[in-house]
Amino acid sequence: MAAIVGVHGIGKYNYYLEAGRSATGAAEAMRVKWDRYLQVALGGEARAYFSEVAYFSHHLHSGKGGEEEEARAAAAAEGQIQQVLVAWAKNLGVGEHVTGALKSFTGWLLDRLDGRSAAFAKLFAPEVAAYLTDEGKREKCRQSVADAIRRNRPKVVIAHSLGSVVAYETLWGDPSLRIDLLITLGSPLGMRNVVFERLLPAPINGRGERPPGVKRWVNIADKDDIAAIPANLAVSFTGIDAEELVNLDWIDFHTVEKYLGCPALDPHLRPFLA
Repeated sequence: MAAIVGVHGIGKYNYYLEAGRSATGAAEAMRVKWDRYLQVALGGEARAYFSEVAYFSHHLHSGKGGEEEEARAAAAAEGQIQQVLVAWAKNLGVGEHVTGALKSFTGWLLDRLDGRSAAFAKLFAPEVAAYLTDEGKREKCRQSVADAIRRNRPKVVIAHSLGSVVAYETLWGDPSLRIDLLITLGSPLGMRNVVFERLLPAPINGRGERPPGVKRWVNIADKDDIAAIPANLAVSFTGIDAEELVNLDWIDFHTVEKYLGCPALDPHLRPFLA
């Protein structure tokens, strides 16, 4: 049996729609892809490395009435999305001294960013805002991850992007969920004024801590990943056992395909895949 549960990141709602609004179908489609991506890093045979990819993206969208309802929900959340976008931009050092209305600033910001950064921001800000500001959606996402861990009893959890935030809070929320290794990829856990201060449980004296049910925590981040700011989580969290700064691709700096295909995962995963 595979020893790994994955937790996906931003921009995965399309899997749900393509699976006929089935979270189970979305999770299985992602699992097949994640197995293929990880096979590249490990250089092994085609096999089931992941027992499941915990799917939660549908909880961050209204899921009612199709595109029209989605548009209304997005409009209602516009202020929160703009606040996340502005705080994220300040972490990048973009527009720190710009003043004016929030809406005007975010429009200016998206126009100023290059294509890769603007596309990322349009995915990142709405989903992060939905997760961190809507307690109902937040709890449903965490429950989806907890259920996947309970079903599969993995030794390893690999969490990418926003999924690292969901996994971190899930593991803290239920210490009975015990794993040998947590690997976070492209994680925004340490991003100030966006994620870090809003974590549950809240950091104490400016520091978070490894969840009690996790024996070992490894963090891997691309040096150009604009979601992983700061790339070095050890400056903000106690209990990180290893960190690696990698160079995936100056354009494709955040996708799970690049992260799972990165050779840096190999030495950490090998002991669990014998």
